[in-house]
Amino acid sequence: MHSAVEETVQARLILSPHRSARLRVVLSYLPEDPFAVRMAFPAEFSLDEVADGRSAEDIVWVFARRLLSSGREEPAGVGDVHVRPSVGRRTMVELRAPEGTALLRFDTTDLRRFLWRSRLLVPEGEEHLHLDADRALAQLLG
Repeated sequence: MHSAVEETVQARLILSPHRSARLRVVLSYLPEDPFAVRMAFPAEFSLDEVADGRSAEDIVWVFARRLLSSGREEPAGVGDVHVRPSVGRRTMVELRAPEGTALLRFDTTDLRRFLWRSRLLVPEGEEHLHLDADRALAQLLG
């Protein structure tokens, strides 16, 4: 059985140059998906409505661990996720979706600690040793 890394951190959702909202973000890393990290945000930040009375689920973004790692030092990312260093010990994560863009500010120390813990499970450069190609192919084919 594989271990996982899960860490809850605080982030700031940037609403305007002078306004932000604090939110809880759960970072997770699973050795069976060795190239990816996950960021889960509370359901109340979702634009989706649940019509049948069920509670909304957390919003989860999945993207490359290397993107989160390299973006702490220099701007990184193309497509839906961009990561870049900011003033002080902060890191900005920009998430782009058809509904709009979210800009989040993290304490770089929190991200560094999370990445360090993930590397204890799967060192960078050794991800391919933990990849289960048969399982991945089965997931792709449904």
